[in-house]
Amino acid sequence: MATVDWTKDARGVATVTLNRPEKHNAFNAEVIQDLKSAFSAAGADPAVRVILVVANGKSFCAGADAEWLKASVNLSEADNVADALEIARMLRVIDTVPKPTVALIHGAVMGGGVGLVAACDVAIAARDAFFAMSEVKLGLLPAAVSPYVIAAIGGRNARRYFLTAERVPADEAVKLGFIHDVVPDRTALAAAGERYVKEFLTCAPGAIADTKALIRDVTGRYVSDELMNLTAHRIAARRTSAEGQEGLAAFIGKRKPTWVAG
Repeated sequence: MATVDWTKDARGVATVTLNRPEKHNAFNAEVIQDLKSAFSAAGADPAVRVILVVANGKSFCAGADAEWLKASVNLSEADNVADALEIARMLRVIDTVPKPTVALIHGAVMGGGVGLVAACDVAIAARDAFFAMSEVKLGLLPAAVSPYVIAAIGGRNARRYFLTAERVPADEAVKLGFIHDVVPDRTALAAAGERYVKEFLTCAPGAIADTKALIRDVTGRYVSDELMNLTAHRIAARRTSAEGQEGLAAFIGKRKPTWVAG
């Protein structure tokens, strides 16, 4: 049985499912590769419009698998570097996938699981969810996930939560900006995910991909002449693209653009 499954419905909604419930969906080398493969495949599929990320079992993702961590003790530093780079590459694939991603979270989200959530575009949690960067309790540090988590909660909050390793309940995580919504339970979680799906399906797929790239390229930069030139060229390219022309024609003609069903 695969540690990660992915399926696609007729609307182009892909669902990536962490499927290692007996281990609380903890990461090991197989899970990391399966996640990377699932997001790569869904991202490259032109029929996929949205990617949902869910998990089977009691926990969304309990961080690193105990047996996997145990094995790392006997690896050389070079082998540990290679191991860590696989996590980093997996997270980068998720972060840069050219489709909108929505994490639907319940239960425990620890260590690498926090990074997975942070790499998604939208995060919604059931009220039973909690988050913890617990690495320092093991004498480690949250290295590979740090760029994504710090981008989500900021350096000041990272100083607290990375260093204390304390648990952050869902209601607190939404105040930090780590997640976007909190819902009562897993039934409500699925309904909230569907609301986002409906919104994304009204948006142009190419425009979403280009907007995700724009966010990465603009975030944290001074508004220099170079940056203004970049943004001017990006919007000009979009206006003259087939999608941009269709979107503007639909707006002027008071009709739905071709990418909106019905």
